[in-house]
Amino acid sequence: MKKTLLLLAVLFSSLMFAQNDDDTSSSSAQPTNEKQRRNEVSLEFLGMIDGRFIPAYERSFGKHWSAKVGIGYKVKEGLVNFSGLDGEKLKTGDINYDGGVFYGEGRYYVNAFNNGRAVGFYFGLYIKYSGFQSDIGGTYITDEGENFNFLFDTNIGVTSSGFQLGYKLPIGKRFAVDFLIAGPGTARYSFDIKNRSDPLPDEFFDDLNDLLEEYGFFELIDTDFDFQPSDSSSAFNTVNFRYAISFSFNF
Repeated sequence: MKKTLLLLAVLFSSLMFAQNDDDTSSSSAQPTNEKQRRNEVSLEFLGMIDGRFIPAYERSFGKHWSAKVGIGYKVKEGLVNFSGLDGEKLKTGDINYDGGVFYGEGRYYVNAFNNGRAVGFYFGLYIKYSGFQSDIGGTYITDEGENFNFLFDTNIGVTSSGFQLGYKLPIGKRFAVDFLIAGPGTARYSFDIKNRSDPLPDEFFDDLNDLLEEYGFFELIDTDFDFQPSDSSSAFNTVNFRYAISFSFNF
């Protein structure tokens, strides 16, 4: 991940040099009455299904480069919700969460810009951070049949970075649909839970770790949960896949 972040920093530095070169050359190479539409605002469509509202701004530089930043929020309940944990000894209610999302991208467009507008096939690097909160409550039954009710304050952080490939399809002079087709990379997941109920037996955390690794989304990635009675945090690194569809307006 450190290597990816370094590459991203170098890429953004290149974009700033490209902007200076373009400002110098555009005054002599472009007609004075030709408007350069290098700015674009967009809203991610797929994320809205999950209650994520992430507006973004993109600025093109030179003939092929652009930088894009997005910042938004996820509401607790979207059209897609996660069912709770349902183990033999441990059960929870539905899992809903909310929080903020931020990402930055550096892009290279294969085709040279027309009047500064960035469209067509592109590739580049990205970095993304999501921070969420959730209240998770449920019941636990020990091997001896003793019942416990529990309630956790949960904080989840996901930092991801990697390579991306996409295509921005222009629709008229101002609008476009941006398809981020593939975004393979790496991610670090961090979890912190705070028990707001009575103390739980030590074996609860072993059962929780085992059940989480069998739960829905986590079955698809290489997880390693390690919650302990003395340590309410857990973190692991894994592969990451990013994709998105956005609607954009150029100005």
